[in-house]
This record gives sequence, C-alpha cells and structure tokens, in this order.
Amino acid sequence: MSQNKVTFGLEKVHIAFVDAQAAEQPAWETPIAIPGAVRWTPTTVGEASTFYADNTAYFTVTANNGYTGELEMANVPDAVLAEMLGWEIDNNGALIEISDAIPKKFALLGQVQGDKRNRRFVYYDCVAARPAKERTTKNESITPATDVLSLTISPIEIDGRMLVKGDLELSDTNATAYNGFFNAVYTPTFTP
Repeated sequence: MSQNKVTFGLEKVHIAFVDAQAAEQPAWETPIAIPGAVRWTPTTVGEASTFYADNTAYFTVTANNGYTGELEMANVPDAVLAEMLGWEIDNNGALIEISDAIPKKFALLGQVQGDKRNRRFVYYDCVAARPAKERTTKNESITPATDVLSLTISPIEIDGRMLVKGDLELSDTNATAYNGFFNAVYTPTFTP
C-alpha cells in the first residue's frame, strides 16, 4: 500500500526486450537503462458495460484492455530504436527505417518519486510505433528536440493471471525485490 500523498519526477526508464528463445514464457532480456526521461502519459483502454434489470444498473463491468501512451525521452539510442522497431543500422552506422519491419515487444520499467517513498513501475507487454521528433531551427535560446514514442500496452498472462502493469514501493518486507527491480523484469508472487 502506498505511503505517498503525491508522486512526481519520472526517472530511471528501462526497456527489457522480450526473450522469445527462453524456455519459460513470458521472459525478458536484461533491462537497458535509457537516460533522459521527460514524460510518460498512459491512457486506459477499455469501456464500461452496464446491464440493466429491475429498473436499475444491475451489473457493471469494465474491460481492461491495457493502455496506450506516449513516452517522451531526450533521445532514444539508435541501437535501442533499431531493435525496438525492427530497423537496421548499416555498415556506416546510419539508422535505417525499414517500411515492413516488425516491432519487437518489450517491458517498460521506470520510477517516479514520492513525497515519502519512490515508486517503481513495470508495464509488461509493450510495443512501440515510430517516434515523432520535431526538427526546428535554433533561436535566441536552444530548446532540445525530444523523441516521442507511441506505445500500446496489452494484457499478458503471467502465472495464470492476465496482467498489465505492476507498481512497487519500498516497504519493510520487500527490500530485495525493490532493490533488484531494474536487474530483471519484476514478476509478482502470490500466496495460494
């Protein structure tokens, strides 16, 4: 349970690509730190459905189909973009956009600060679209251009449950999981 009244300050963004060769699925490669986090804005996907009976809302259910969102970074490294989007880096080091490339799925990890404790998050099943990057001329002041990735996050089955994301805040009992959060993609443990 969160001890925070407010959260702020996005940082420590990591990408962990899906490891399709692993014997147990789902599996991810070691997370890669991507410095320069600016903004992460997830928007829920799914609608509420209401069944009416006895002249009232008798049953209401909400579909959780994940999120769509924008991840804004100062600069996503070319090697990460190439693997993420299925693009290629040629012999001269140029990043080449391939029109029929198939994007690679990944987990998105990061941290937001809190007034009492930092909170770490993971979105398990992400896929990115081509980034938008505005190119502008230099004026009296220099404003850096950023990479804006549009992400789609879908539910994924882990341990018999359909999961979308996880949030972990340091407590008296989870220091090992919290401290190792960025070493591997965190997967939940449940008491039967």
